[in-house]
Amino acid sequence: MKYRFLYVLALCVVLLSGNATAGFLNAEEFYLNNGMQVIVVPNHRTPIVKHMVWYRTGAADEVAGKGGSAHLLEHLMFRGTKKVPGNELNNLLEVNGASSNAFTGQDMTTYHQLLDVSRLELAMFLEADRMTNLHISDEDFATERDIVFQERKERIDNDPMGYFREAVNRALWQTHPYAKPVIGIDEEIKLLEKDDVWEYYKAKYNPSNAILVMSGDIDVDTAKKLAQKYYGNIEVNGIKNEKKFADLSEGSKVVVDMKSSHIKGFRVLKNWAAPSFATNKEDVYNLYVLAEYMGGGKTAKLYKKLVEEKKKALDVAVKYNPIARSYGVFAISVVPADDVRPEEILQELEKSWTEALEELSIDELEKTKQKMLAGLIYWRDNPEDAAYMVGAMAVAGVSLQEIEQQDAKIKAVRYKEVKKAAEKLWNDAPQVIGILRPKGDDDNA
Repeated sequence: MKYRFLYVLALCVVLLSGNATAGFLNAEEFYLNNGMQVIVVPNHRTPIVKHMVWYRTGAADEVAGKGGSAHLLEHLMFRGTKKVPGNELNNLLEVNGASSNAFTGQDMTTYHQLLDVSRLELAMFLEADRMTNLHISDEDFATERDIVFQERKERIDNDPMGYFREAVNRALWQTHPYAKPVIGIDEEIKLLEKDDVWEYYKAKYNPSNAILVMSGDIDVDTAKKLAQKYYGNIEVNGIKNEKKFADLSEGSKVVVDMKSSHIKGFRVLKNWAAPSFATNKEDVYNLYVLAEYMGGGKTAKLYKKLVEEKKKALDVAVKYNPIARSYGVFAISVVPADDVRPEEILQELEKSWTEALEELSIDELEKTKQKMLAGLIYWRDNPEDAAYMVGAMAVAGVSLQEIEQQDAKIKAVRYKEVKKAAEKLWNDAPQVIGILRPKGDDDNA
């Protein structure tokens, strides 16, 4: 299955209460009697709808020793039900001009279709059906488990950067559930049994643990009728996922130093377990702006300093993702110039970070914020991007009111608070430094 980048924001029948929330998306939400949350984002520019079902469960919720079960279940959800057997789901969507896919993360598993509004009911029928009527044959299970195992080999074990990033992630999170790779590890994937996946499905896949997002050419009244028709009568057989995560120790620092015979140059990562909407949303917007200022493209500070001015790096990227049920991640990745060793680039990175913070002015801050606000307009005007971000934030526990206030929250970010958040992140947040060297490199050179 394809994995879509979820950090768009850094660019960026009886129903219960149905409160409209005025904001830049003009989205509305309501709840079905079975607890299913429904969010509607109207956009009538074209007759298409993005239909998404987000489950509040992912790799972080797997039973110990059963790694990969959430991702394997995602694969099996395309293997048919008693009503729609085999590959018929994909065939029906394809002949009706719809694109369909899914992805699994630490906190969520999501199934989605983009289609003409006249075909929306087909997608809703199919998605509601496999929420409760999944059929897993022994043959299908064995086939998909092998596919996931091979996917693991290709994307992680045989990819130096994939393997390296997994090691860095594991070192950062230690015993936290986020340390587990979404795809699972070899030993656990091979030992998974059909009952493991079936128990996960029965416990986690139910309407009270799901969020339905419809974005595009649909009004709220129609959405209510259709949501009730297709999802409203599904019984709650499992539980709503309200998993609690332990806090991480401040100030922890780990270094991962690896070698690979399949790369020619060095790679350096510096990652922090950062504030998220779930842990400290007051700092989220400060760090959003900081990430854009430091690494939002080739006009950003770290790129200018390390690549253009000091000639110490070939590329620098900064990413911040606070959309999580536990901590978020603030990450800097650097490709050093050919004659620059990792130890030197780490020193230069710290110097450049300090210089960039010193050069941050109110004018620079306002320019960064204006760039981000322009990006939000593109996000708002694209039904697909709007659906992804609304769903991702909602499944992480962010209220619709907060989602609607993204532009106002960015406008409210202040100079002193950004600097304070930057210093706290760099000095106090749990962090890991990752160094990937070509095999044969002399560490003492």
